[in-house]
Amino acid sequence: MTSSTIKLQATAEDHHIARMAAVALGLTVLEAAIPSPLPGVKPGLANIVTLIVLARYGWRTAAWVSLLRVLAGSLLFGNFLTPGFFLSLSGALLSLLVLAFAQHLPSRWFGPVSLSIYAAFAHIAGQMEIVYLWLIPHAGIAYLIPIFAAAALVFGTVNGLIAARFMDNEETKQLGVH
Repeated sequence: MTSSTIKLQATAEDHHIARMAAVALGLTVLEAAIPSPLPGVKPGLANIVTLIVLARYGWRTAAWVSLLRVLAGSLLFGNFLTPGFFLSLSGALLSLLVLAFAQHLPSRWFGPVSLSIYAAFAHIAGQMEIVYLWLIPHAGIAYLIPIFAAAALVFGTVNGLIAARFMDNEETKQLGVH
């Protein structure tokens, strides 16, 4: 009896995506240690990595990094296929969809901060949609929208500023300016 082995060849791009997803996952773990003022309100630190990857390597790579982070995070925290997983996945998918369109806006006026804000609002919208359609089909959840929208604005702005700062520092290093 012979055993058959399937060998997958990983490319340099595969390794790069895995490294970026690991950084995003590390930020997700860090974020889990931060106490939340309200259930469901998180800073979304991993989105900083997604924004940087989007700017440097394009939407396809950013989508891989984001979705791998959601999957690996759910496995790590033991919530794969639970409502929390689907909330995270829906937020990530809608954010990625919005970023797919928003990345084509003129970069002169729409940079990492505005993209981060759009993604944060999309993430909350995706989650609220799942909550309403599946978990709490009651119009009363609409009262939470201003709280989550304010959090999306604040955290989207902060994450966008951090991503922009990181990208500016990297460009400065590449140009040899200290």
